[in-house]
Amino acid sequence: MPCERKPMRYDHSEGHTEVCYDDSGRFIVTCGNDGDVRIWESLDDDDPKFITVGEKAFSLALKNGKLVTASSNNTVQIHTFPDGDPDGILTRFTTNATHVAFNSSGSRVAAGSSDFMVKVVEVSDSSQQKTLRGHEAPVLSVTFDPKDDFLASASCDGSVVVWNIDEQTQVISWPLLQKTNDVSNAKSLCRLAWQPKTGKFLAVPVETKVHLYERGTWDHVSTLSDDLLTQPINVVAWSPCGRFLAAGSVGGALNVWDASSKLCVERQKHEKGFTVCGLAWHPSGSQIAYTDTEGCLGLLDGLSTSTSNTTTSSTKVAVKKPANDFDDLFDDDDDRLMDEGLSDTNSPAKKPAAAVDDDDDDDFLVPATGRVRNRAILDDENSLDTGSLKLGRDKFGEDDDDAGSAVMPAAAAPLVPLRPVYDGPMPTPPQKAFQPGSTPAHLTHRFMMWNSVGIVRGYNDEQDNAIDVEFHDTAVHHAMHLTNSLGHTMADLSQEAVLLACPSTDELASKLQCLHFSSWDTNKEWMVDLPKDEDARALCLGQGWAAVATSALMLRLFSIGGVQREIFSLPGPVVCMVGHGEQLLIVYHRATGFDGEQALGVQLLQFGRRKRQLINGEPLPLSRRSYLSWLGFTAEGTPCYVDSEGVIRMLNRSLGNTWTPVCNTRETCKSKSDHYWVVGVHENPQQLRCIPCKGSRYPPTLPRPAVAILPFKLPLCQTATEKGQMEEQFCRSVLFHNHYSFLSSSGYEIDEDGRSQSQKEQQELLMKMFALSCKLEREFRCVELAELMTQNVVTLAIRYASRSRRMALAQRLSEIALEKANQIQEEEEEEEEEEEEPEYSRPTSGYGQSGRHGNRRNQEEEEEQGEELREEEDRGQEMETEEPAETRRRVNPFAKEAGSPVTPSVTPTAKVGRANPFKVLGSGKPSSSSGQPRVTNILDNMTSSRKSSPLSGAAGKQSKGPVLKPLAPRPKTKTQSTLLQMTGTKASNKKTPENAEPAADRQKQPDVPPPSAPAENTENKRPKTGFQLWLDENRKNITADHPDLEETDVIKEAMGRFRTLSADERLSWTERAKGQTGDDATDLKKRKRGGGGGGGGGGEEEDGPTDADENSAKKKKSLDPSSKLSAFAFNKS
Repeated sequence: MPCERKPMRYDHSEGHTEVCYDDSGRFIVTCGNDGDVRIWESLDDDDPKFITVGEKAFSLALKNGKLVTASSNNTVQIHTFPDGDPDGILTRFTTNATHVAFNSSGSRVAAGSSDFMVKVVEVSDSSQQKTLRGHEAPVLSVTFDPKDDFLASASCDGSVVVWNIDEQTQVISWPLLQKTNDVSNAKSLCRLAWQPKTGKFLAVPVETKVHLYERGTWDHVSTLSDDLLTQPINVVAWSPCGRFLAAGSVGGALNVWDASSKLCVERQKHEKGFTVCGLAWHPSGSQIAYTDTEGCLGLLDGLSTSTSNTTTSSTKVAVKKPANDFDDLFDDDDDRLMDEGLSDTNSPAKKPAAAVDDDDDDDFLVPATGRVRNRAILDDENSLDTGSLKLGRDKFGEDDDDAGSAVMPAAAAPLVPLRPVYDGPMPTPPQKAFQPGSTPAHLTHRFMMWNSVGIVRGYNDEQDNAIDVEFHDTAVHHAMHLTNSLGHTMADLSQEAVLLACPSTDELASKLQCLHFSSWDTNKEWMVDLPKDEDARALCLGQGWAAVATSALMLRLFSIGGVQREIFSLPGPVVCMVGHGEQLLIVYHRATGFDGEQALGVQLLQFGRRKRQLINGEPLPLSRRSYLSWLGFTAEGTPCYVDSEGVIRMLNRSLGNTWTPVCNTRETCKSKSDHYWVVGVHENPQQLRCIPCKGSRYPPTLPRPAVAILPFKLPLCQTATEKGQMEEQFCRSVLFHNHYSFLSSSGYEIDEDGRSQSQKEQQELLMKMFALSCKLEREFRCVELAELMTQNVVTLAIRYASRSRRMALAQRLSEIALEKANQIQEEEEEEEEEEEEPEYSRPTSGYGQSGRHGNRRNQEEEEEQGEELREEEDRGQEMETEEPAETRRRVNPFAKEAGSPVTPSVTPTAKVGRANPFKVLGSGKPSSSSGQPRVTNILDNMTSSRKSSPLSGAAGKQSKGPVLKPLAPRPKTKTQSTLLQMTGTKASNKKTPENAEPAADRQKQPDVPPPSAPAENTENKRPKTGFQLWLDENRKNITADHPDLEETDVIKEAMGRFRTLSADERLSWTERAKGQTGDDATDLKKRKRGGGGGGGGGGEEEDGPTDADENSAKKKKSLDPSSKLSAFAFNKS
């Protein structure tokens, strides 16, 4: 169906317009936002007749010389046509009528209104009215059944309803559309159309497709679609013959389908891409008039709607083309190749020599449809609309009548390929750059930024062009009102500054403006002009820096004071970017997406002393056929984003920087058209802060939207079961507490209480899952869970398994506990070896290479200079106030209490010596685990074996004191006491690295062997449990009864017998074991006081009480979590 698109012409002032033809097809009639109805004799008519019907005209209909209009004075008026004389008011509404339509005979008019009502009025007697009530929002459109039995209407409540006119009842209602609160906010006008004459089909535009519903059954019988359509369809209209359906869309696309074959037979594009809001067929079917939202009128001419003359008329168009047409640049062979997609062997130019009359009849392959498809491809500017690529087989099958039957007999016809040039997935238009936390730029009142710091609103109406900045915490800064004379369209807000940017104009360059309100000087504003032909596309603020991505695929980095710091090229056009502290997250187009997908890439950079790229151009995962709608960081600094399907994903640093879905907001939406607009994410507490938007994707500025808090939920399998729920809680807890490791490795202070609580929570969940697996007799699964537990929780699991009579499981768990104990021992040995190196770096090193990069060679040289250590310590204490900033652990600005101190050591502070501010930890690990007992009694020791991950930062970044883990403090257990009998006070001194006195002790006792030396003997010297004492006494009886038992079987047999004892007997054995332990502790204290000898006696006597106090305090703390878990374990059984 070849046609010619005529140039658009001015019709009405900017705004909604509608168009129709009179019955004869002589006049084109339009109405518009200026309140006029204009009557055009043709598109070239420079002096159309006009009728003023009101301040604004929203809709019109014309039949039998009667012109009906819906105007802004809440009335539906009638005028004579073409004279334009007023003929009275048909009906009134309480608010504006939105659409009017005649029935097929012209005897009735239907009108829909914003007051939710539809009225059907007799033209001859306006008092004869029927009112159809049932819609819950403004009515979008109405249309009559050609047989006058039914009326269909679409509404902003999301429904399309078919009414029985006489009974004034609903026949059927389909929830097809997105809900909105007003016609002006609707994504589509949803102009319905009933097939003329037969009325067999009702056409309903739904998103980018047209649904056809059958009259009577009301079944959805077919869908008309086109892969090239990406924007919602606004209006549809049937051809007078009822075979073809035309559609105009929001993006300016014009399509014509053959309803019987469901093929798209014509594609055209609005010359400027404006929204098509009015569409009408000429009574002859040869023209389509259309209007847009900018008040312009256009025409598609030369349409042929009859089946018989489609081929001939298209051939004539090809012949009559002017000489300067693009197609004349190409010969017939080229046309054939492009149109039919032939292979080389089938192309006319490369036919095999066996072909008859090859030279004479080259043009026998020129297709019947001539150059129409070729022209559609060549004429299109952006080559997205590839013309009639999807024309059907019937079009290709109709070859030219004069094809030369002698050359190509009828039998050979099937050799011609019957498929289009390209039938694969179509490219997806790339999404435009946007600012996360902003609403669309075309709104007069909009949010330019809503984040965790505050809100930036933009106003651009007739009275004012201004920007308001409001802070959630007014202690940061008071609210600001800025005049927007430069026309800024982008903004970002941080605790330090407001960053604004405007696009370039013909006269002015694109500008970046920063209001640095936290500056201590009087000049709090700076501005930068970007180079010519370079526009700001995205911007963001971090801690002490500002970044802007431009249309030249560049990223420019500035200091917060305006110094240009860095510039680098981006791999693709930026989509959006955000900053947080020292991190910069950039999302860009890495390629062209296909089939509705966006191909996005992501970069994550970290600034600071050592700039590095954490994620380098990895693809950004999105839901199917979705786009990115929000990008940001959690309050704790973890990158996350939201796609248009409402799925929130968060970076999982512990799994190789993968993205884990943590929430789907669509699950909590009541309606398909409702959405949540995300404004912030918090990991501790786990909160998703967002604004519910009813019938929209974003909120209005007024009234002020209320922020809702949604929970997170990982999409694990079977979360309805108890097992699935606990697995989801555990995985979520692990994921949401990864930020502690990252912040710690980046050198920030972290909330140790929060970290301890999270570890405790995870271990409790593991224990619950273990108990559940035991009940289900899944012993292998129990062992898998035990691998994830800390050592003290494994001991609880052993006891639970023993009480559940699962001896094989208990035995395997004992092996796991032993492995964990050995692992702790190895780690302790490594740590002690590293700590034996000098722990104080020289002030003269200036924290250059040795301080910041952990230069081990310098440390080894200092190890040889042991005599100078005491002088070094004294000197460090004198210079405590001049301590370089890099030695302090940086305060985490994103924690709830930014300035909170590191959790204090458990050691009583009154007895601790002054801390050396220049101390560098040798291993780069927190020293909290340095006092961990190296070989442990599995059933007695309740301390955690989990090690905090090594810090990736340099040694110079460590804090003055250790970072303790309150969940698992390391008590001075009985085993350690045994070790201390041989090693003096060295291990206990390492327990309190803040204490300056142990340095002196190490000076005085350089020859004391490290605690690892007698490791093999400690197994025999550890205190015994009640069961072990009982076993020692009864071993002979057991071996006498069962002489052939191995040691493990002896222990099993003994455990069985021990369990048969009464509770009182078992308690007495336990008391005896405790009594021995108490005696051991008393002996140890005596040995410590009296066994110093030499030069270290005085220091040890002073340390004695300190160690005892510390021991009791830590023991009390470590047993607390275990006791809760053990209570749980035994209650379950």
